[in-house]
Amino acid sequence: AYLPALEEQLDAIWEAAPAVLSVVFGVPSDAVVAEAHRRGIRVVGAATTVAEAVALAGAGVDAVVATGLEAGGHRVSFLRRAEDSLVGVLALVPQVVDAVDVPVIAAGGISDRRGVAAAFALGASAVQVGTAFLATAESAVNDAHRQAIRSTSADETVLTRAMSGRLARGARNRVVRAIEASGTIAPFPMQNWLTGRFRTAAGEQGLGELQSLWMGQGAPLADYPTAAEAFAELLAGVPPRT
Repeated sequence: AYLPALEEQLDAIWEAAPAVLSVVFGVPSDAVVAEAHRRGIRVVGAATTVAEAVALAGAGVDAVVATGLEAGGHRVSFLRRAEDSLVGVLALVPQVVDAVDVPVIAAGGISDRRGVAAAFALGASAVQVGTAFLATAESAVNDAHRQAIRSTSADETVLTRAMSGRLARGARNRVVRAIEASGTIAPFPMQNWLTGRFRTAAGEQGLGELQSLWMGQGAPLADYPTAAEAFAELLAGVPPRT
């Protein structure tokens, strides 16, 4: 399995002409940002530290996603090891807001109106939500993953390299425990290829204990049957425009 670099995907991106190009695991080149802007495409970068946010802003991105350690899935750190870039949303968002002159999008552990209101109070201009929508009927995950989101407490999620070789937050299920206990985890992308041999079959059979069950620490709050209900709850936390 070959993982193409961003530069090798540009023709497809320009042809698709999205409203926004969002990048992770690094800073987009000056050429990419300039061409996106020439085409009327806004560029968003993701940061896990203030230094990463400053680097992205310096590259000319239009907004920065400040991703706290509470967030589910992979850590998008790129200046230091992901393990050395763990800052919570409460501390990260206001510091990023103070450090950059572009809008900041808060991400990590936000699953209801209270999290949204808190993010705006910290100075964020928007929020990015993942886990709350993963649990809805419209999500592409299977029922085992949905059930795991609704039954996993915040302290039962774990940051692990077991499934992909990159640090990511998800449920500490049977396969994560077994791989971590083995003491052998290959670097990304090799580990991702290895676990992919059984993850696909596990997903098809609904075997949650053998899947990557990515979720953030706000998982216990993500109890929305439909995406519309999730949207309605989150929108209730957006402060009125002045």
